[in-house]
Amino acid sequence: MTDRPILFSAPMVRALLEGRKTQTRRVLRKQPHSDLDAWHLPEVSGPDWVQEHRVAEGFDAARLPYVLGDRLWVREAWRTESRAYDDLPPSDMGGEETIIYESDADWKLNKTVGRLRQAMHMPRWASRITLTVTEIRVLRLQEISEADAIAEGAPLDASHRDGTEDGSNPHMVAVNPWTRVSPVAWYHRLWDSLNAERGYGWDANPWVVAVTFTVEQRNIDEAAR
Repeated sequence: MTDRPILFSAPMVRALLEGRKTQTRRVLRKQPHSDLDAWHLPEVSGPDWVQEHRVAEGFDAARLPYVLGDRLWVREAWRTESRAYDDLPPSDMGGEETIIYESDADWKLNKTVGRLRQAMHMPRWASRITLTVTEIRVLRLQEISEADAIAEGAPLDASHRDGTEDGSNPHMVAVNPWTRVSPVAWYHRLWDSLNAERGYGWDANPWVVAVTFTVEQRNIDEAAR
């Protein structure tokens, strides 16, 4: 078990804080060969995903980014409360600085906040969310189920029904005032907004690591092991 950082965008941080998000998917760095029938996927527990090639002798292994029990401290976009720290790199901060989180709406009322700092530059002491990995799966992106998409943080519009005669499916997401889509379609849009330009869009259907976790709203060094 290891403590590791993990980056999330502002909408996904809000989903974590609201209790809507308990899964995340990340592109498997080493993608299998295109001939998928030539590969065997054993049960995954980490840290290696071993693929047996049935045509040529030998094995390939893809190192998974997480294993069961890992604790992940969330990195998100942030600012200091005061502009006095704008020229100070995070490595030179002592941890006494008041942090403003970009995903929180109330900071915009304060006109004296410091400059925006990207999530990758958030120090461990400034993190406010800790995740503990409880399950790891390796699968194709498009294998995501509706339940998985909901666990990814889909903001369900519980008052809407999908147009079926009995109104049996309340699981729809409002993407604008006029359009509602299924959780999987919502996740399709979210995924492409983050990964399409990298060559791992929905249509490419890459292999991904699906990580399930519990969420604690406190710093990793305050969270119970």
